[in-house]
Amino acid sequence: MNAPNQLWTLVWTFALMSLFAVGGANSAIPEMHRVAVEVHGWMSDKEFADMFAISQLSPGPNVLIVTLIGYSVAGVFGAVAATLAMCGPTAILAYYVSGLLRRSSGSRWPVIIQAALVPLSIGLMGASALILALTSDRNWVAALLTIVAAALAFATKLNPFWILAAGGLLGFAGVI
Repeated sequence: MNAPNQLWTLVWTFALMSLFAVGGANSAIPEMHRVAVEVHGWMSDKEFADMFAISQLSPGPNVLIVTLIGYSVAGVFGAVAATLAMCGPTAILAYYVSGLLRRSSGSRWPVIIQAALVPLSIGLMGASALILALTSDRNWVAALLTIVAAALAFATKLNPFWILAAGGLLGFAGVI
């Protein structure tokens, strides 16, 4: 595929995806994975998981994974195009929706829509976690570590930093 087609594909893909990323860019991770790995073959499962990890460890918004995917596909122009495509449509939509919500603040429908979006965004985030676990856990030790970390995060008030630090240390020590 030549460069202009790659840029167009990036822009079209992420512009459309941005409109369905209820709850933020991380809720679109399953679709990003499907498009980047399975549909277009832009990268492997491992490369996708690595890009996600880098995007989460880097300072800045969680949409950085889009920038990394764009860079991987079409260099600097791809990074800029993918990022603008992921952020632009939702920013414009949010601007107009916020004005609409402000004008209809006495109505019940905004509250109903907001309440309906909560389980949707939770489900999308759960799907994102599952996709990342499936692409990252290459052996039973890694899968077990993922399950233990999720259980600790859910069942305790332990700061997630300590869970991440423990996982990082285990990875550094070569356990996983």
